Amino acid sequence: MIKPHNLKVHNSLSGEKETFVPIHKDSVGMYVCGPTVYSNVHLGNVRTFLSFDMIYRYLLHLGYNVRYVRNITDAGHLTDDGDVDNDRFVKQSRLEKLEPMEIVQKYTVDFHKVLETFNALPPTIEPTATGHIVEQIELTQKLIELGLAYEINGSVYFDVEAYNQKGLNYGELSRRNIEDLINNTRDLDGQDEKRNPVDFALWKNASPAHIMRWNSPWGAGFPGWHLECTVMSTKYLGETFDIHGGGMDLKFPHHECEIAQAKGATGSQPVKYWLHANMLTMNGQRMSKSTGNYILPMQLLSGENDFFEKPFAPSVVRFCFLQAHYRSVLDISNDAMLASEKGLNRLMDGFKNLDLIQASSQSTFDVNEWLTNCYAAMDDDFNTPIMISHLFEAVRIINAAKDGTEKLTADDIQTLKTSIRAFVFDVMGLKSNAESEVNSSKLDGVMQLLIRIRNKARADKNWALSDQIRDELSEVGIHLKDGKDGTEYNVN
Repeated sequence: MIKPHNLKVHNSLSGEKETFVPIHKDSVGMYVCGPTVYSNVHLGNVRTFLSFDMIYRYLLHLGYNVRYVRNITDAGHLTDDGDVDNDRFVKQSRLEKLEPMEIVQKYTVDFHKVLETFNALPPTIEPTATGHIVEQIELTQKLIELGLAYEINGSVYFDVEAYNQKGLNYGELSRRNIEDLINNTRDLDGQDEKRNPVDFALWKNASPAHIMRWNSPWGAGFPGWHLECTVMSTKYLGETFDIHGGGMDLKFPHHECEIAQAKGATGSQPVKYWLHANMLTMNGQRMSKSTGNYILPMQLLSGENDFFEKPFAPSVVRFCFLQAHYRSVLDISNDAMLASEKGLNRLMDGFKNLDLIQASSQSTFDVNEWLTNCYAAMDDDFNTPIMISHLFEAVRIINAAKDGTEKLTADDIQTLKTSIRAFVFDVMGLKSNAESEVNSSKLDGVMQLLIRIRNKARADKNWALSDQIRDELSEVGIHLKDGKDGTEYNVN
C-alpha cells in the first residue's frame, strides 16, 4: 500500500458510506455486470464501465491486488420472462440474418474495441454465460432441493415467497416490499405458470424455434438472466466477496435476484459492498432510440452525429464523465463537451509547464496538504470532481510559478510531477495530448497522401480505384467526405 487510507464507499445495501475493509487483507474481489452482446454498446453503458474502470484503477493505485471479474451475457437475457420472441439474441439474429452466436461474436468484438478506445483496462477474468451452463444448472438444482425453486412445464422459477418464509428478505437492496411488487407486476408471457407473479426464471423451457438451447434435467432450455452473475461471481470470487458493481438500472430486479439466489443457496450475503453508477442523459433528456435522442460512442468520437459540432477525443469524453460523481446523473451536451476539451487541454498544459519552472529554495504552496486533499477526495467514495478541482488548483500554482509569481522547490516540483501523473494517467486513465498529437500527425500525413491518390484517380475517371480507397478506409473506421472545399476524413 502507498500508505494507510481511510477509503469510504457508498454501499447501496445499507444506503450509507462505509469504511472499505476488504475480506482478505490487501486483496480485493470485484465483480461488475458486463454487456449483453446483442447490439452495439451504448454511451450510457460506457459511462458505467468507465466509472468502474476508475474504481479499479484507484484500488490498484492504492496497492491492492484486485481480481476484477466482468461477465459477457451471451445467452438467456430476456426482455421479459417469456418465450423465444422476447429473446434479444434471437430477435437480433433474425433482424441481421445471422446465427445468434455470430451476433454474440460481432458485438463482443465491438464492445472490446470501444472500451479499448476509451483506454479502459481489461478485467482480470471475463467469463461468458454460455461457458457456465453446467454451473447454472447445478445451482438451479440446489435451489430446488432447498425448496426455493420449482419446476413447471420444463421451466424452473425461484420461489420468492418460500425465500421470505425462511426469514430472508427479497427486496432488501432496492427497499421494496413483496406486496408492492405483486401489485405492480405486469401480465407477462409465462406468468400463468408461476406460483407467484414476482417469482423469476432460473431456467426456461425452449421451444423448437429457439436456437440457443441446452439439455438439462428439466428438458432443453436456457438459463434465466439473473442466474449467470450469481454463478460466475461466486465461482471466481468466493461465496462472499468485496465489491459488486453495475448501473443503477440493474439494482432491481437483477441485483436483487442475484442476492436471493446466492443467499438462498449459502445462507450468507454474497457481497460486502454494492456500488451503483448513475445514468447518462443528453441535452437534458434520457437517451432513447425511440425519441431520436441517442448517439453511439464511436459517433461521438467521429463527429458523425447531429448533436455535437465536432469530433471529440476519447480522453475528452472520459474527462467529461469524470467531472461528475459516478453516483450522480451526468448530462452531456455540445457545450459540456467543449468545456471538457478546454479543461483537459488546460490540465495537460499545466502538467507540461512543470518542466519550465525554475526551482526555488522556498515554496509558497503547501504541496503535501494539496496531495492530502487529493487523496481525501478519492477516499470519499471516489469523488473525482473534487479531486479534479484540486488538480486545477495545482495547475494554477504551476502556471503562476512558471511566471514567477509563486515559488516551488525542486522537491515540490517532483512531487507534483509524480502525483499529477498518477492521478491523471493511472487513476483517471487519460492520455496525454502529446501522444494523441503524434498519432494524429502520423495518421494525417498518410491520409493526405491517400486523398491525393484518390483525387488523381477521380480526375483520371478511375472510379474503381477511387471507390476501393474509400470503401477499404471505411472498413477500418476512417470515413471520407467529399465537399466543395475538398475531401475531409474522420475516424471512429
